Amino acid sequence: MLLYLLFMLPPLAFMIWAQARVSSAYKKYSRVPNMGGVTGAQAAQALLAYNGLRQVKVEGTRGRLTDHYDPRRKVLRLSSGVANSPSVAAVGIVAHEVGHAVQHNVGYAPLRVRTALVPVANLGSRFGFICVILGLILYMFGAGFGLDVMWVGIWLFAAAVLFALVTLPVEYDASNRARQMLQKTGLVSAREYEGASAVLSAAALTYVAALLQAVAQLFYFVILAVGMGRR
Repeated sequence: MLLYLLFMLPPLAFMIWAQARVSSAYKKYSRVPNMGGVTGAQAAQALLAYNGLRQVKVEGTRGRLTDHYDPRRKVLRLSSGVANSPSVAAVGIVAHEVGHAVQHNVGYAPLRVRTALVPVANLGSRFGFICVILGLILYMFGAGFGLDVMWVGIWLFAAAVLFALVTLPVEYDASNRARQMLQKTGLVSAREYEGASAVLSAAALTYVAALLQAVAQLFYFVILAVGMGRR
């Protein structure tokens, strides 16, 4: 238990800090209107048109900060808080998601890899932990094959870690594309650009935190399995 806490507490603390950064930046700049009074939905249409992506549809989605681009259906989904808000934060978030649409359109390699990994990553995140715990219980009750079950779980979980690793360059690239679009299109002023960039930077930290948590969890599982195998 102590070893688990040593592995997981630092990335957990970083995740809490990153989430606080996102919440603070979004709260601050969601109250700052952009100079043109452009809502998130309007910004999405403008940026998609700027990139020649008129085939991409814009739809609503439930929740708060649940905005995302669906490459399978070529749909940009915006939460109501972003779609209907003429704020600096909304424009920044929309630009990031349009960045993903641009990645998809140009065949950005890391995005293609991440999309291909989705089914395996979902399987790994759902059943990896279950297999590790089940294998541990079986091994503790004298079933030698429990260790094999644990390793199956570890490999499944490793797929989820790989997904988190590939996600990092995808998200940072989308944010960089977003910054370039905001500068070139003039949707925001120089001061407003700083605010939108702050929101993007804060959001990026959450992906770093997610990767650190996944890696720490994986290392703990590996050390646990190796230690049991030496007994």
